[in-house]
This record gives sequence, structure tokens and C-alpha cells, in this order.
Amino acid sequence: MAVEISSVEFDSRKCRSGSLFVPIIGQSDGHDYLKAAVDNGAVATLWSRKSDLPEIPFFKVDDTEAAFKKIAKAYLKKIAPKVIAITGSNGKTTTKDMTESVLAQKFQTYKTQGNYNNQLGLPYTILHMPKTTEVLVLEMGMDHAGEISVLTQLAQPEAAAITLIGESHLEYFKNRGGIAQAKMEIVDGLAADGFLLVPGDEPLLTPLTKKIAQKVYTFQLGPGASDLKAEVIKETQHETSFTLNFLGETIFTIPVSGTFNVKNALIAAFFGKKFGLSADEIQKGLAQVKLTANRSQWLQHNGIDILSDVYNANPTAMSLVLTSFSKLQSTGKKVAVLGDMLELGEQSAQLHAGLNKFLEPEKIQEVFLFGTEMQHLATELSSKYGAKLHYYPVAEKEQLLNDLTKTLHSGDFVVVKGSNGMHLDEVVEKICSEK
Repeated sequence: MAVEISSVEFDSRKCRSGSLFVPIIGQSDGHDYLKAAVDNGAVATLWSRKSDLPEIPFFKVDDTEAAFKKIAKAYLKKIAPKVIAITGSNGKTTTKDMTESVLAQKFQTYKTQGNYNNQLGLPYTILHMPKTTEVLVLEMGMDHAGEISVLTQLAQPEAAAITLIGESHLEYFKNRGGIAQAKMEIVDGLAADGFLLVPGDEPLLTPLTKKIAQKVYTFQLGPGASDLKAEVIKETQHETSFTLNFLGETIFTIPVSGTFNVKNALIAAFFGKKFGLSADEIQKGLAQVKLTANRSQWLQHNGIDILSDVYNANPTAMSLVLTSFSKLQSTGKKVAVLGDMLELGEQSAQLHAGLNKFLEPEKIQEVFLFGTEMQHLATELSSKYGAKLHYYPVAEKEQLLNDLTKTLHSGDFVVVKGSNGMHLDEVVEKICSEK
């Protein structure tokens, strides 16, 4: 029986006519969802069970996930786009979006969609790129050592970047040094004649980059010894303008606040330069970038400006956002709503408490803290914020929502940030649904 396969899916709900269904064995066994996949249009499947053979055409394999990755690698080789890989504790999604927007000015591009950046998401991204793709921009995420190595060896990039070494996933690493080593795994699949961008102000990476054969470029904001530098000219609520030392006097503007985002734009611009784009093309690509939702996303409702940055959080990222938010001018008060930063391990209490130095009543007038770990920050802030500090355990989210909406008025600015597992998107939705 001959069938034509037009797509590959591991979620039975996303199968459609012509899909190859890949039953992944994880918390549940994907084999149990074959009927649902077929009902949605799947015409073939991979299969690793020794019994209960499917009635539709199937490929018998020992490991469905391994087979899934092999299929992705074969498809990548067939289409043969230039591949750019981006990782980092913070900023990798924004950098991916900016890089794709820049390179789209000259090439047919495709990028990681949403957060499909892990062991399943990356091969899924590869298999969903159009046949016309000339440049593939891949985001690479990780929770544990060894995961980036697998991803980069699958993708075989010719260019790569590490945006930042933060404290994400400290629960699984002894220290930031361990995180730096895990991020450096990105060179395991990097072409021998490829190049890597790393932050020049991160000493943990310096000894690691000296061990690799590929060309390394360092980057940073302001003056310094790095190869690539950016100078911020102006920052407003919705835009940041800057120059780059490797692109002459051209002024670039990105439609997002935060000087930390200039580093992400620098990476994207350098990729553009290395891939043959002009300064004008790079300028246009950065100006037109559309960022993935919930990353430095400004919303407005009833005269209230909301900065939604609720997808992920670590101390470095939190401090950068709070610093940028503190500089903004508003006609009303500025309010911070902060949720727990997860997976920080034994250092969690100390790292949460340490955020106190980025919160000052004259710059951010009111603070709402949510979650078990944020209690440590509440203790540090109690004396200087007094009645303008509000703390809520996990069980009291509804109270937080009610109290917050009562205190917000037209002209106020509010920043909402925390780890994805804290579901602070519900806070943003609540603010935006008020009549």
C-alpha cells in the first residue's frame, strides 16, 4: 500500500491528512494515541512496540525518538540550508527572532517556532521547514549537561552564538561554571570553519573558548576589549537606538525597550554582515522584527501600559528587566509583579533576596511578589517599601489578581515577570480583561 507523507507529527492532535505519526515514549506512551492520530489524518507511523502492530503502514524501529531525529537529519541534509544555532540562559528567543528578521531581507528563512528548542522541538522544527529554506535559525535550549551537544550535532551549524550565562537550571548544575560548560557544547557540531559569538564580559567562557578550533568573536555594550561593540544612543518605552562598531556610523533601531536587547540585536546584525547583507538591509530587518509573545512585550489596556515578560526568569534576566523598567518615564506609578524563579537549587533563597538592590521606591513605586521563593525578597524589601509591598503565597493568586487590578489606574506602568511555571500570563490576562 503506497502512501504519500506530507508532514511529521508527534502530537496526535496535530496530525492531519498525510501525516507520519511519531509515537514518543515519555510520561505517557505515544503508541496509545495511534487511533487519535489516524482519526486526524495520519497515514503512517513509526512503531517500536513488539506487539499490537498498527493496521496502517508503519516503519518498525527500535527507538521512535532516535528514528525521529534520524529522519530530521536526513531532511536537513536534503534541503541543505545554512544553519545558525543560538543558545544562552536568556535572550536566545529574542536573538533568534532578530536574526531571522535580518536574514529574511536576503534569504528564504525559517526559525524555531515558539519554544520548540529541545530534544523533540529541534528535529520537529527541521522537519517543518519549507523546501525553499536557505537559512535555518535554530534555538537550542537545555536543562541538563549533554543536551546541547545532541542538538548541535544533529543540526551541524556553521555559525553559533551564546547570548548570556545566567543562573537558569542551577538546580541541575553546581554553579554558573557548569552552565557555561553546558552552553559551550554548542561547538560540538559547529563546522570546523564556522564561528562562535560569546559575551566578552563573561570570564567563565574565556578559558573554554581558547580550547576550540573555530573562530570566536566576543561582544559587549559600551567600551571594552571585545571584538564587537554596541553603543546605545537612545532608549524609550518602545524603541532602542544604537550604533555598532563593525557597521560604521549607521544608527539601528529595534522596536523594543531594554539595553540588554541591544546585545541580542548585535548578534543578529553580525550574522547578517557575515552572511553578506548590507548595513541598510540589517537596519531594515532589525526595525521590522516581530518578537515571540511574552518576551519584552508591551500591551496597553484602559490607559495602563503592561510589560509582559512571563515566559522565563532567572536572576540575571530579572535584574536586567527591572533596571530597564526603572529608567522609563510614566505619568502614573510604576508597579512590578514578580513571580518565583524556578530551578535555582540550593542558591534559590539567596538569589531571590539579592534582587532587592534592583528595586527602589523612587523608581518602582509598588511591588507585588508571588510564590514560595519570593518570600525571601519580600523580607529584604519590607523596610523600604512598607505598605507598598504585597506578598502572596502560591495558593493566593486570586487575591493577588484582585488586589493588583484595584491599585492600577490609567497612566500606570506595570512589569510582569517570573518563570513560566508560575503562570503569570494569567496576571497579564486579568489586567487586560478589566472593563
